[in-house]
Amino acid sequence: MTATDGSSGPLSTLPVIEFAGIGPAPYAGMLLADLGAKVIRIDRYDAGRMDPGHRVLGRGRRSIALNLKNPAALDVVRRLVAQSDALIEGFRPGVMERLGLGPVDCQALNPRFVFGRVTGWGQHGPLAQAPGHDINYIALAGVLDAIGTRTSGPVVPLNVLGDFAGGGMLLAFGVLAAVIEARNSGRGQVVDAAIVDGASSLASLIWGMRSGGWWPGGRGENLLDGGAHFYGVFECADGKWITLASIEPSFYAAMLQALELDPQLAATQMDGKQWPKLREQVAAAVRRRTREEWCALLEGSDVCFAPVLDFNEARRHPHNLAREAFIEQEGLVHPAAAPRFSNTPARAAAPASMPGAEGVQVLQELGFAEQQIAELAASGAVRLPN
Repeated sequence: MTATDGSSGPLSTLPVIEFAGIGPAPYAGMLLADLGAKVIRIDRYDAGRMDPGHRVLGRGRRSIALNLKNPAALDVVRRLVAQSDALIEGFRPGVMERLGLGPVDCQALNPRFVFGRVTGWGQHGPLAQAPGHDINYIALAGVLDAIGTRTSGPVVPLNVLGDFAGGGMLLAFGVLAAVIEARNSGRGQVVDAAIVDGASSLASLIWGMRSGGWWPGGRGENLLDGGAHFYGVFECADGKWITLASIEPSFYAAMLQALELDPQLAATQMDGKQWPKLREQVAAAVRRRTREEWCALLEGSDVCFAPVLDFNEARRHPHNLAREAFIEQEGLVHPAAAPRFSNTPARAAAPASMPGAEGVQVLQELGFAEQQIAELAASGAVRLPN
């Protein structure tokens, strides 16, 4: 169940089991599959069609649909465990143990097996069994409080910070680290990827700045949260928006020149007491031109500038086109695989499989004979494609 074709990505020798879910675990599976891992997704027996979002997240995997209440289906999973390096799942703590598929059970079959788990609160602690979603986890991590302006209160961000960066990406990273260690030691382990931990880790720079006195203000009053007049989002004459991030003195000087502001302001750049007044001056200067005019003047310059693009505009921007940053499959636009590798480039991931689409193929690879496959289907353990 492994591949050795280096052209299929740097993880082409990594077989992984993914238990179908929503959000973080599928994203981890997508990251691994994009880089060549041979990921088999275990879908629910009664799973229907995936929504468009999860058709993107579900790319690059093969699927088998199992009824995990059926002992014969559990035997299929155990065969997969014996021939795989890792598993990823996003259930509440204890669910896999109640199925007889917890870490102890799996490592009894395969001592090198890595058991990757992503949850909001983690595998232990007073909230471990509590339900929640992205915004709850980043709130408890202290991160949400810092997102917003002085007057808006905390602003609800997209769920990329918690679910995907703090959860799914952390899970993929942890699983890969554990697999490397297991290949050296022969011992697998559990990877506990908690979104609240991941969100806290992503804010490491901010924690350091706070401790060092470089983050003294409240929400929207600091260097990187929109408080600084040279680091923020500004509205243009046409109601569209641009970003300026002119932190370093040379970039700040370039910004002052481009906005036709007094170059003497450089002397007070880091005086936080002056920031509200200076922000008004910057905002007024930006409103004198349209976003297109600012792009023509500033894009690629030392100002540290970019327009605020919507998703359709981002897809069509010349820089993203040159890097082939987006692909299209079956009418859906996807971000391309990232990061990029010089020696083992990842292929464009295959479109998402329908739940159970590769069930027969997976069972055959596990050693099941045709009659056994028919019996599994008849017993309701496996749902085979029509």
